[in-house]
Amino acid sequence: MPFLPLRGLPPTGNASLADAWLERIADRLARPIGDITTDRAVLCRESLAELCYPQYATNWETAVNDASIPTGTRLALSALDPRNITLEPEYYSDCEDARFQPVKPLLWLWYSFDRSPIGGQNVGLGVALRRLLAPHIFKRCGENFKAFQHVEFSFGYNMDVGDNVVVHRHVLLDDRGGIQIANNVSISDYANIYSHTHSIVDQRDVTNVLTVLEDGVRVTYHATVLAGVQVGEQGMVGANAVATKDVRPYHVYVGIPAKSVRVKPNAPEPGTILRTSEHRVPR
Repeated sequence: MPFLPLRGLPPTGNASLADAWLERIADRLARPIGDITTDRAVLCRESLAELCYPQYATNWETAVNDASIPTGTRLALSALDPRNITLEPEYYSDCEDARFQPVKPLLWLWYSFDRSPIGGQNVGLGVALRRLLAPHIFKRCGENFKAFQHVEFSFGYNMDVGDNVVVHRHVLLDDRGGIQIANNVSISDYANIYSHTHSIVDQRDVTNVLTVLEDGVRVTYHATVLAGVQVGEQGMVGANAVATKDVRPYHVYVGIPAKSVRVKPNAPEPGTILRTSEHRVPR
């Protein structure tokens, strides 16, 4: 079987412009949150206005209040400011406003960029922007984080992410109860990782519980990991599988509900991996 590492590509023709745009965002995020020059809502609005409505980038407030401009255009312009929109987590009773409001503008910038003409499939710039934003959103973000387009979170602030983590397209990371992702983890397209559950009797009865992906875990295409599951080191959740219980280290789980079908050939001595991990992360 061929070994196919990713290729390196030369810089694009507009690389210097992309670098300048990212450096400006990084500079403002590096300042204290209380600094008026780095109001995150304004940072979000200005960054999106330049990309999506450049003709109004320098006179946004005037344009929003200009009755001669079509109402729909004014509404779209106003929505560039995250203070004028609501996100689903804000309706949750367990949303901590003191933690969510500082990250909301960065989530809105992330989501809106992905849906903009310059975002979407623009891999290089998109990965760089999300890598820049993630440490200011997550509880912790390690080195070399890579997220592709249309990754979404619940709160964002309950994400604990290690080094060399890759999250592919259209992934839901529901961190209401907390998601802990260790090093060298890969989450494939359209996967869902949950950390909250609803009572089958009353959906308002919500239980939040930590979900853990240990070192080297792979959650593959369209797979789901339910709340409270711990996927052990080098464990793999196969395509379309639903992990309802812990995944043993070095095991490959498939099906609904997911069950072990094999042990990976790089596993250590079998006696150490045939049982559920005895070193679960404390809840």
